[in-house]
Amino acid sequence: MTLLGASVAAVSCGTATGNPSGKQTKKLRYQGWAGQVTVPELAEDLGYLGDVKLDWVGNTISGPQDIQSAATGQIDFGGAFNGAVVKLAANGAPITSVISYYGSDRHAYNGFFVLADSPIRSARDLIGKKVGMNTLGAHSEAMLDIYLKRHGLSKAEIGKVQPLVVPPVNTEQSLRQHQIQVGVLGDILRDKAVAHGGMRPLFTDVQLLGAFSAGTYVMTDRFLRQNPDTATTFVTGVARAIEWARATPREQVIARMTRIVRKRDRKEDATPLKYWKSFGVAETGGRITDKQLQLWIDWLEERGDIKRGKVTASDLYTNQYNDYRPGSPGSAASGSPAPSPATNRS
Repeated sequence: MTLLGASVAAVSCGTATGNPSGKQTKKLRYQGWAGQVTVPELAEDLGYLGDVKLDWVGNTISGPQDIQSAATGQIDFGGAFNGAVVKLAANGAPITSVISYYGSDRHAYNGFFVLADSPIRSARDLIGKKVGMNTLGAHSEAMLDIYLKRHGLSKAEIGKVQPLVVPPVNTEQSLRQHQIQVGVLGDILRDKAVAHGGMRPLFTDVQLLGAFSAGTYVMTDRFLRQNPDTATTFVTGVARAIEWARATPREQVIARMTRIVRKRDRKEDATPLKYWKSFGVAETGGRITDKQLQLWIDWLEERGDIKRGKVTASDLYTNQYNDYRPGSPGSAASGSPAPSPATNRS
């Protein structure tokens, strides 16, 4: 919460990106993820961002950190699980979610894994145990909290379960070396770890909630006001990339992403990409709905992290910059050029 407050203070000092001259930026600064290809990176490689270029400033392992950097103007867009977006907005940050970019389905999900011979079989077995995850106060801790509550643990008992920050690339090793008793693994890293054998899932987020879009990209309200056409190009391009990946044979998607990693030359291991299956976005084109955010509003209010009634789901997002329509010119299925950005947006 201290970090969130700092982010809000920085935004209020005018550090957010924007060009008062009226000339819209064509360069978007962002943070990547080591060994992974983000949807915007895929969209740029596919030519879906037109004359808008991405400017990589480094990597992150934390969604909350990413959107804090966006809120303070250090980058132009950032992505995080929707609970982190809700918390940041509730603390006064002038940000708006513009498109969903990841989620959980039968192919792409986060699992809470234990070693195959672990005595942990139930929620109650987690009392006193260490659970490794990429960051606290985000998607994985929310899933853990929901799981424990649904299985009848009291608040005091839940407090004895120990969530710890472990970089995703180190989670499998930490689990196998018994530094943690449970490790949260998702997508590529999950499938790679499972392929090595000797571990099993205790539960998954899809088992808890069904298929759902879990995270959104945010931009500051100031950026959106001053760069509406750029925002439209970016959001629509990301939407097209989501649908391209959904409609394209998996082997072709993997081959494309592997080429992207090799071409950008960040000294990364592209091997884990062979386990990619899905971005997990539930809605067509990554369009956002109230329910995607309301779940986390309710969770954060119950935890006491935000005041009841502080935020309303519909105030936290917009689909107005998303011009993707299935079958329209520029859609993934049509193979036509991307549509021109709208010039007037209310």
